[in-house]
Amino acid sequence: MSETTSHPRSPGFGIVFFLLGIVVVGGFGVGWLPEVKSAHGHGIDGVIRYLLGTTGALFFLGCIVLGYFVMKYGRGEAQSGAIVSNRTQAIWAIVPVLIMCAISEVGVLVMGLPVFAEVYGEAPDDAYEVEVVGKQFEWLVRYPGPDGVFGEVDHAKVHETRNPLGLVKSDPAAQDDIVVRGKVHIPVDRMTVVRLRALDVIHSFTVPLFRVKQDTLPGYTAYTQFTPEEVGIFELACAELCGLGHYRMQGSVIVESEESLKNWLSEQEPWL
Repeated sequence: MSETTSHPRSPGFGIVFFLLGIVVVGGFGVGWLPEVKSAHGHGIDGVIRYLLGTTGALFFLGCIVLGYFVMKYGRGEAQSGAIVSNRTQAIWAIVPVLIMCAISEVGVLVMGLPVFAEVYGEAPDDAYEVEVVGKQFEWLVRYPGPDGVFGEVDHAKVHETRNPLGLVKSDPAAQDDIVVRGKVHIPVDRMTVVRLRALDVIHSFTVPLFRVKQDTLPGYTAYTQFTPEEVGIFELACAELCGLGHYRMQGSVIVESEESLKNWLSEQEPWL
């Protein structure tokens, strides 16, 4: 009977881990994020870059260590086992956990809390307010009209064509409310507060270039706020799978000057 000889593995395989670390970290280092067009969006991008940078550095370090051990011990030769104390083992187990906690919790909180305050904190008194309502498969947008007050709504009064939001006709504040489909007109360089509702299922109000994504569900009014920095037309999408027609649930956010916005509102007719 012939004996099978096991050939030692090539330590050159460790180079693969070196290259993997370089490719992955280098790939994440490329500026792949889309443009940002809101004030708080820069902070969100900063948190993303921080996480990619820190975790990328740890990943690259891990690839270097792994590659080193493969190159040093990858020939399959017998090695004498090193004996380490329980204290050393505990340190090597606990320290990496503390480092990851510092990166993922402390670092993110330090960088993220100011951004969180911008998005969910107290809005200034002069903030512009608009209501966006999601339904399969479109966005309905309501403006408060000249009185600056949103009228009362009643879900039982919703009608697909005559009263899509269920405005209560007996409420004086609802008489001048303006309702349009898929067009969110807001002023530039002024904070906008968006009231969000849903009529049927969960939807997600998403404006990628503003770094805005806020879920809304039936029976609950959610809020999000942001300050656009540039005039233009931006994509409004639904980022929550809401049915077979989800793909066509799109709209536009039109950012314009205060004067242009006032002129547009003056040309609109109240829904009731």
